Amino acid sequence: MDVNYQELVERQRDELFAHVALSHTPADVEKIKEAYYFAEKAHANQKRKDGEPYITHPIAVAKIINDDLVLGTNPVIAGLLHDVVEDTPYTIEDIKSRFGDDVAFLVGVVTKTVKTDYVTSKQVDNFDQMLSSIHYDIRALLVKLADRLHNMRTLKSMKEEKQVKIASETDFFYAPLANRLGLYRIKTELENLSLRYRSPHEYYHVENQINEYVAQHTAAAEKWMEPIRRVLSEHGIEATVTCDPRSIYSIWSKKQRDNLAFKELEHIRVVHVTFSNWRELGNTEKNQALIIYSLLTDLYTEKPFSVNNYIDMPKDNGYRSLHCKLMGNEGRWMEVHIQSKEMQMMSTYGCLMERESGVEAWIKKFRSILKDIATHSREGGYMDDVVSSFYDDDVVVFAADGSKVSLPKDSTAIDFAFEVDAEQAYQAKYAIINDKLSSIKTVLQRGDRVRIGVDEDGGPKREWMDYVKTYKARNLIRQYLHERLKDEADNKYLLCEDCKPLPGDEVVGFKQPDGRIRVHKCNCRASISLSAQQGENIVSVDLSCFKTRKFPCGFHIKAVNRNGFLYDLMTELSNKLGLSIESIASYTNDEIIDCTVKLYVHSIDEWHFVLDHIREMKNIYEVRSL
Repeated sequence: MDVNYQELVERQRDELFAHVALSHTPADVEKIKEAYYFAEKAHANQKRKDGEPYITHPIAVAKIINDDLVLGTNPVIAGLLHDVVEDTPYTIEDIKSRFGDDVAFLVGVVTKTVKTDYVTSKQVDNFDQMLSSIHYDIRALLVKLADRLHNMRTLKSMKEEKQVKIASETDFFYAPLANRLGLYRIKTELENLSLRYRSPHEYYHVENQINEYVAQHTAAAEKWMEPIRRVLSEHGIEATVTCDPRSIYSIWSKKQRDNLAFKELEHIRVVHVTFSNWRELGNTEKNQALIIYSLLTDLYTEKPFSVNNYIDMPKDNGYRSLHCKLMGNEGRWMEVHIQSKEMQMMSTYGCLMERESGVEAWIKKFRSILKDIATHSREGGYMDDVVSSFYDDDVVVFAADGSKVSLPKDSTAIDFAFEVDAEQAYQAKYAIINDKLSSIKTVLQRGDRVRIGVDEDGGPKREWMDYVKTYKARNLIRQYLHERLKDEADNKYLLCEDCKPLPGDEVVGFKQPDGRIRVHKCNCRASISLSAQQGENIVSVDLSCFKTRKFPCGFHIKAVNRNGFLYDLMTELSNKLGLSIESIASYTNDEIIDCTVKLYVHSIDEWHFVLDHIREMKNIYEVRSL
């Protein structure tokens, strides 16, 4: 079917003009129109990979900047012009003379600088160029986020290798950045699109699981929410109550992180209670949230210790809400988020909100981190250090003097020690957490009180690197240890020791300087990091050459004790499945069997078959791969 591209462009152009007219002055609309026609002329002979005129991309970027990011006139103009300098004969001086210094600055930041020699790689240098803009004006990063969002929405037309590169960049850098800026919707869409193009089989598998779950449980959820709506109305509280599934990426990530099957996941959906008329009722946002919480816990049983108060202690990205868990009508806990409409807006627009929030504090802190990273970061580790500051979630803990310390989720007492007193942290030996003696490797929970004990003769250990989350701790420990890379074995393929790829896995390879290829699963964090920074080294990989090789794998079983359990397990694995077993470690406590099995398989398909087969055995409750 032939496409009338002229009509397509005119329709998209007119839609953009109509949208900007709603929020900009007539004079500013004229400036935006002038920028459009300049961009249209500059890109006149260019097309996108899917055959559309190139101008459709700047139009879409400008529309995201106007509609989703709600930025001013100059960022919208920069969105229209963002590729002019990079892809056409026009220069940044041409932009400056026509549209002013501010627009020229924004365009300059998102224009990739062509060099004959890059400090680390082309991708990393481009990231560095963008990040430097945060010292002056965060709008430039937002323009780039809009550009990346539209590129991800139209990634289908790219070659598979290019899709992997761009999707990995997005998961590694842009989605975490959007999260730290409080742009939840953009972050979620970038994550989902990244997974969709990086590992389409896993993406659509999880999507189907979510859709089936929602179809099966929607009626029950609606029945459960109806009393909530009724009681809020009876108390004059204007609020919406919805039950929304978590994102595909979020569910997939939870499965991967905790090694769970879909049916084992809790809180696949979240109930959102969003109230609006708290001022008319003479309440503060916090008091209104607590009143709603009280009404809900009168209706349904609350899970003990399930309340998280992000109103008094917001997340670093400005997120505020009151969380709790209530018993559902299907025997499962329902996660409930209570927040005002203003809090919901903060979750959507984050750093774009005019009032002060935690985002501004994070930006100020991040500027100093960037400066320190630029000075001290190890060769090749710059972007890993930067992205560690884009952590997905945070916890607030308390020092001995009562001061608050904000750390990434899953941080340990080691991270706390380096955040509070770096000099003392070098000698850290133990931690006192909530008045209990604890290892300094202990993962901290929200609200913990922490004090660090020291040994004057001590010093950081190499293993500490496996237990820290913050850039500051990792960098100072790294400097202390002066770690050196070890030489790899002389093989054509170097299989990642962390993700342990198997034949049949979705994998990606990276050329090494010596000609060998390092192989990772596509969803390995190291793979995503490398794809985002060294995309030019990506090569196609076929692990069929390993079809006769056996790979070590392991799984853990929880089962109800019965006579002959271990004998039956050994029979299944050895006789029926014909597998080579390395070891079986099992102990029984109060009739519950905990059993760890290590064996060898040939491929991911065989491994999945083994796990599925074992799950069907009598009395087995839980099977998890190691």
